[in-house]
Amino acid sequence: MPPDPHSRVSHVIEIRFYAELNDFLSPQRQQRAFNYAFHGTPSVKDTIEAIGVPHTEVDVILVDGCSVGFEHLLQGGERVAVYPVFERYDVSPLTRLRPAPLRITRFVADVHLGLLARHLRLLGFDTAWERDLDDEAIVKIACDEQRIILTRDKGILKNGRVTHGYWLRNTDPIRQLEEVIRAIDLGRNIEPYTRCMECNGVLRQADRSAVAHSVPLQVFLVYRDFRQCRRCHRVYWRGSHLKRLDKIVERARNVAPRQP
Repeated sequence: MPPDPHSRVSHVIEIRFYAELNDFLSPQRQQRAFNYAFHGTPSVKDTIEAIGVPHTEVDVILVDGCSVGFEHLLQGGERVAVYPVFERYDVSPLTRLRPAPLRITRFVADVHLGLLARHLRLLGFDTAWERDLDDEAIVKIACDEQRIILTRDKGILKNGRVTHGYWLRNTDPIRQLEEVIRAIDLGRNIEPYTRCMECNGVLRQADRSAVAHSVPLQVFLVYRDFRQCRRCHRVYWRGSHLKRLDKIVERARNVAPRQP
């Protein structure tokens, strides 16, 4: 007879998480195999998330040396190895658990990441963000528009509808920016000053006479090069604030890619 999934008999597996997946674990569980007890026959996905690791961070799972999918049921006694996203590895013989990479890199940032969203827009990355979005709205935007969720909230990444997400380890906005660039290998795709930092709209070159009434007189008299957002019509020019933004762009360009 198959085992009763509602059985209260306790089973134990030996499980180990590799590389950056250890960031989700307590210090006692990091960088080592540990025993985990459970009841019934849960899926390996439910077990991994019960331990605290969102499924969006996982790419390959080995159970007793065999590659399995999220739906694989655990019986007890197995040895489980869990690996993160293999951006730079050839793992074609294994069962990859993540969907195919998105053809266009787009983000939706949670409400606590407003500065990160602005910085990503500065670098030219399509980043949806609003200060009043709740978790359900973020998940819907991510699914409908094929966006990668950026968050410091592990819970939202455990939503079964989420296919692409990244949990930020850092709390400083500039370090967060560097972390995203490194983790998703964005360095070659940076196109600064092409997107509105306020609304995420695309910038276009603006005729100087067309923006004469949209900028201060002293700005109009001094500057010749203007860009305007196609969506909110905000006007940009190379003012004194650009030195600070240039430093952010330069720092982002110098982020070393993640090593395999």
